[in-house]
Amino acid sequence: MKSIVMTGGTAGIGLAAAQRMGQTPDVRLLVGARGQAPAGVETRPLDLGRLASVRGFADAVGAWLGEAGTIDALVFNAGLQVRDLAQRTEDGFETTFAVNHLAHYLLLRVLAPRLADGAIVVITTSNLHDPNTNPIAPPEHADAEKLARGEVTLSPGVRDRMAAMRAYAASKLCNVLTARALASSDQARARGLRVIAYNPGFTPGTQLTRNHSLAFRGVFALVAQVLGVFQRQNTVTGGGSLLADLALGRIVPPDEGRLYASQVRRELTWPAPSDLARDDAVMAKLWRDSAAMVGLPVAE
Repeated sequence: MKSIVMTGGTAGIGLAAAQRMGQTPDVRLLVGARGQAPAGVETRPLDLGRLASVRGFADAVGAWLGEAGTIDALVFNAGLQVRDLAQRTEDGFETTFAVNHLAHYLLLRVLAPRLADGAIVVITTSNLHDPNTNPIAPPEHADAEKLARGEVTLSPGVRDRMAAMRAYAASKLCNVLTARALASSDQARARGLRVIAYNPGFTPGTQLTRNHSLAFRGVFALVAQVLGVFQRQNTVTGGGSLLADLALGRIVPPDEGRLYASQVRRELTWPAPSDLARDDAVMAKLWRDSAAMVGLPVAE
């Protein structure tokens, strides 16, 4: 019996993945969620905007596993976009950074001791982390202290009209860096962990833009419709199936060291992530600063 723990499994790609995993024989799935669980999905309360809730969910996972139980797959899929960077969590962090990166970093660190040997960790990212695929509002840095304050540009005092989008892209860069840091750790090597940063690609029909204005959502829908005329678009069901198959071990990286799984036009490839995502110094600093923010040592 495989035990899988997941965030972001109640809507969109995550729901499709949760349903696929939940229907798989010999798999038990637990999803952390704020709202009501879809039929057939077992959940425990989780608000990623509150670090206390993240710790409480980790305790609930421990009770669910039992004293000797282990986690065979961790799936961190939850994420959001905001309209502006004025929003703060109860812990005082900018909301995009706190939910998309910091809460998942804390959950990873707290649950890591319960990972089974050979366990799989999948973190959903986005190709928006890469300037080559996001020339409009790419991330300029992955400095945790700056991102926690909503400072997404390197030039202080500059008004960035695309700040909210840039913050989202930066949080997705943090996801790739976190995956790389875990994959290169002594713990991952000693225990044979498989770590994957998954980009589901541009996918109409998710709820990712739900916090934006009606005008923004209208433009997004129009762009999706136009693009659909010229190319095969990713689908919610297809993206969810890939996410589930990655977590279940049905899809494996083609080579050692390849961890960025990217879906474009319904095709999954394993390209290199962005230059900034491959910067080891940036990766190490993000890990250290994130640990300090959640009150954990750099290594345990």
